[in-house]
Amino acid sequence: MKQWSLLIALAALVAPAAQAQTAVPNFTQGSMTTTTVTESSISETVVTERYAGDYFSWSGTNVTPSGAVNDATTTFSVTNPEEAFQLEIVERAAGVVELETVTRTIDQNSTKNSLSIFSQ
Repeated sequence: MKQWSLLIALAALVAPAAQAQTAVPNFTQGSMTTTTVTESSISETVVTERYAGDYFSWSGTNVTPSGAVNDATTTFSVTNPEEAFQLEIVERAAGVVELETVTRTIDQNSTKNSLSIFSQ
C-alpha cells in the first residue's frame, strides 16, 4: 500500500504542469458588410366635420315679396312682366355643413448598408 502511495506521489511530481493555451489570430485584415432592411406601413383615417350657423339670404331683380322674406308663406311675384327677372334664395340650417373623410396608407422602405474594415 505504501508502494502505491509513493508511486502516485512520484507521478504527480513528474507530470507536466497545466498551461493556458492562447489563440493567435491568423489573419491580417478583413471586412464585414451588414445590410439592414426596414419596412413599415401606416394606415390612417382622418374625419373632419365642419359646422356652421343657420343662414338665410335672398337677392333678385324685378321681383316683389308678398311679406317678410324669411317667412315660409311669402311668395314672390314679377314686378314688371316685360322685363327679365331673377330670384335667388339661400337657406341653410345650423349644423354640419361639410363632412370630409380621408383614408390613406403610408408605406416606407429603407435599406442601410454598413461596411466595416479591420486589420491587425
